[in-house]
Amino acid sequence: MATDKRRITAVERDQIAVLRATGCGVRVIARALGRSPSSISEELKRNSFGEYYVAIHAQAKATRRKHEAGKRQPLKNAFVYGYVREKLRQGWSPEQISGRLRLEYPDDEAKQIHWESIYRYIYEETNTDKKLWEYLPRKQKKRKKKYGRKAQRCRIPDRVSIHQRPAEVKTRQVFGHWEGDSIEGKAHKGGVHTQVERKTRFTLAQLIINLTAEETMKAQCQMFRNLPKEAKKSTTVDNGKEFTKHKQFELPVFFADPYSSWQRGTNENSNGLIRRYIPKKTDVRKIEQSELDDMIEEINNKPKKCLGFYKPQEAFERELQMITVRIPTRM
Repeated sequence: MATDKRRITAVERDQIAVLRATGCGVRVIARALGRSPSSISEELKRNSFGEYYVAIHAQAKATRRKHEAGKRQPLKNAFVYGYVREKLRQGWSPEQISGRLRLEYPDDEAKQIHWESIYRYIYEETNTDKKLWEYLPRKQKKRKKKYGRKAQRCRIPDRVSIHQRPAEVKTRQVFGHWEGDSIEGKAHKGGVHTQVERKTRFTLAQLIINLTAEETMKAQCQMFRNLPKEAKKSTTVDNGKEFTKHKQFELPVFFADPYSSWQRGTNENSNGLIRRYIPKKTDVRKIEQSELDDMIEEINNKPKKCLGFYKPQEAFERELQMITVRIPTRM
């Protein structure tokens, strides 16, 4: 079958119109033209004239769309331009910006823009001197080398495997199940204990002066002490030595399999967001808890695609309201 990378031509549109008029289906037309059914389906959807597909009208619509696309401004209008620049400065990704605009203005196409258009604008050759890529979370065109934490071979007493975790945790439909981990500071001195609620992606974080089991246990208790019982059903962590006192945690603890960080993907993603503020090899002992709180507040107030571009803070507050408990201002 021929490739679909080429555009559908005027001659092919004539053929589509004739075959469509004789009652042929999408797959029959696709085989006749040597194209994929999805290409034919998209052509009929985009360029039909009312209920009918007329070749001359289809060609005119396609030509007009191409002409208008070439003349369209990169960020459409003043409102979108201002919104995009403001949110980029706040550290939002183009996808977050695009999704949030659709959420806030669902019926106003003039106030919406695709995230790819934002990326094209940022990397447009004429905008090189503006260095707009510096607004992006990673601030670079190429990805940096990742420095992963080495696995700790440590015997954890009364360890409960992730495979014994309730099935409801996996579905993300039940509120109150978390994933936890520790972010190490420079030279393994100090760190940040993090917890992320699986359903809402809401993040909690607490500085730890010494990354020990005792300090981790205290940090965990500090983070969860103001939450209601319904909001702390379980947490899933890795096999780090800092979790050996898990029996004293505020909620039941399950342990992921060794070398299986994907089993705690939500937390790994959240830690990656925190690393944008606290890069690898940063001395976290020089950071105040109030500074960390500000970082986490900013993370929790950025829209997420997996939440329909609602913010984790909004989703978390909604869940707390459902169990009739007011969310603490600082945790």
